[in-house]
Amino acid sequence: MRALTVAPLQRNSLEVSEVADPRAGEGELLVDGLALGVCGTDREIAEGNYGWAPPGHDRLVIGHESLGRVRAAPPGSSFAPGDLVAGVVRRPDPVPCGACAHGEFDMCRNGRYRERGIKELDGYASEAWTVEQDYAVKLDAHLAEVGVLMEPTSVVAKAWEQVFDVGRRAWFEPERALVTGAGPIGLLAALLGVQRGLEVHVLDRITDGPKPTLVEKLSADYHTDSVDEVTKKIRPDVVIEATGVGQVVFGAIAGLDPYGIVCLTGVSPVGRKLTVDAGSLNREIVLENNVVVGSVNANQSHFAAAAAALAKADLDWLKGLITRRIALDRFADAFDRGDTDVKVVLELNAA
Repeated sequence: MRALTVAPLQRNSLEVSEVADPRAGEGELLVDGLALGVCGTDREIAEGNYGWAPPGHDRLVIGHESLGRVRAAPPGSSFAPGDLVAGVVRRPDPVPCGACAHGEFDMCRNGRYRERGIKELDGYASEAWTVEQDYAVKLDAHLAEVGVLMEPTSVVAKAWEQVFDVGRRAWFEPERALVTGAGPIGLLAALLGVQRGLEVHVLDRITDGPKPTLVEKLSADYHTDSVDEVTKKIRPDVVIEATGVGQVVFGAIAGLDPYGIVCLTGVSPVGRKLTVDAGSLNREIVLENNVVVGSVNANQSHFAAAAAALAKADLDWLKGLITRRIALDRFADAFDRGDTDVKVVLELNAA
């Protein structure tokens, strides 16, 4: 069968390869791959910045934003042939650390976890794949065109969970949320904020293309002013930060309302310097009881929450997030980011 593979740490090594057909082991599902979302992590692996092949192998099957249809399931399983499924990305470390031992491998403390399509486990960019039934999540049948959004939705489901877990240290009834960045993570974070009944604002520099319209269709407000101007105007109780841009990160922290929470989901590039009044920032965080928390990855509970959020979302709105669908043999087009792209998807079994 065909799979999209890469030689980790080697730039321009991405190619469609012939690999052995998968065989489901005990307790595993055999899944026909339908679609794969392409994100910044995949592009960085393709550029040779990082990535780890499975032990004893030179190449890694890339891809962690999965969608497939079950071909075969173990007897007595809660899955059946024809079910739509997504695969969880991370696996617990073998020690395990305390978090992994309690099923919270997304919070692994020793870094020995493995990740499908990223670190020591082949990913989901193949015409068929297997997944342990405990690491598969079922989607509603009507999500066949958009279920590939499961993984990024799981990331923001965790982010919102973290916000409310922190908020419950005392009375917490947020009203206004600011999402910085209108990429897939930002827009899905806005969706979940609206579903929670919050007044949602989205900040991005893009003025044309689908992003402003997608925000408007959520009945949220779209902003293109500076982060300082926007936070001064709306005084957010919660910020979901999805850009990783240093100036935006620190501006969002400085612009919080008292007892506000910033959840950082964007990974910042290294090497860029920014002058910050650390003393003033520290003073505001302390005196206003503000919190800054980082959040990455997701476990099964977050994937389940993502499935529920997508199931109740407007289907046409979700379709609008997918701005390009690319056949597997044209994978290079999917890794070339377009100015108006939101989510680019590889179709793994396109005719």
